[in-house]
Amino acid sequence: MAELGAHLTAASAGDDRPSIFEAVAQDSLMAAVKPALQHLVKVLAESNPGRYGFLWHWFDEIYVLLDVLLQQHYLARCSASFSENFYSLKRIPIGDCKQQPLATAGLPKRQHWKSLLLLVLVPYLKGKLEKLVSTLREEDEYSIHPPSSSWKRFYRAFLAAYPFVNMTWEGWFLTQQLCYILGKAQHHSPMLRLAGVRLVRLTAEDILALEKKLGGATSYPTPSIKTQVQSAVRKALGTIAFSLSTGLSISVFFLQFLDWWYSSENQETIKSLTALPTPPPPVHLDSSSTLLPKLKTVCPLCHKTRVNATALSTSGFVFCYRCAYGYVKAHQCCPITGYATELQHLVKLYSPES
Repeated sequence: MAELGAHLTAASAGDDRPSIFEAVAQDSLMAAVKPALQHLVKVLAESNPGRYGFLWHWFDEIYVLLDVLLQQHYLARCSASFSENFYSLKRIPIGDCKQQPLATAGLPKRQHWKSLLLLVLVPYLKGKLEKLVSTLREEDEYSIHPPSSSWKRFYRAFLAAYPFVNMTWEGWFLTQQLCYILGKAQHHSPMLRLAGVRLVRLTAEDILALEKKLGGATSYPTPSIKTQVQSAVRKALGTIAFSLSTGLSISVFFLQFLDWWYSSENQETIKSLTALPTPPPPVHLDSSSTLLPKLKTVCPLCHKTRVNATALSTSGFVFCYRCAYGYVKAHQCCPITGYATELQHLVKLYSPES
């Protein structure tokens, strides 16, 4: 009977280990959030560079600051990162502890700060390294540095070694996941091992404790100013975290829908839906207008055979480059339609003869 009880205890302890699908899904959650936010910031910066340009320039640093606040909040309150808590998981220290601590108890300080550092700093440094490699490759391709410079020899050696370093890094993660699937490891990611923690599912006691902690407000008879400020900061972080966790369920579905929409299998469907007919010419134009020559090879402005044919992307009419450039620079509009036009809307056309 004692052996049977020991087996049941071990089985129940093993049941709280998340599956590889849950573990990988929570890893990919934050990886999907950052590109979405980056695209939003890019759209804002392009629409109004003067006001939102700094967001795009310092996006990585601003994102790291917000990520630190978010992960610190969840590690302190739920013993888990944001994505781990989203999938009802928590972190516990690695050891032979018979009874797991509640999620509200938090991690020991050593494991807490190591977890925060590895959750935030490692992705930030990895992203910066990838951007550096991309920049160096462009410089190497266009030979910006002199061929004999020692800097060029150094970064060429770095570019040659980077694929092997990256392959070793990814292979380390893949090996750890395979060991986790086969039951040879307690954690699916080397980052958890370095932090000294492992992932387990939330228990019923954890959920009740979290609900009490979120619902129960600790009140003091005469709170000090410091206590009030700390309470206000905690409430603000809690509101942000709750908004993110609520919106992410919709955001994840939306991102998956976009992934499906732009997949190769749906390209034909997209083309059929987006293949709109060619719009008619502007209604206010008269076919007998003096500006429009009868011969299509004649420029509407100088009424001579076009030289360096250039189209205006705002209207589609074709002129000589000199004529279009001078008119648009002076009037900021199309000479035929009157549509607002800038110099960047001039498109050089190349004929087969040229």
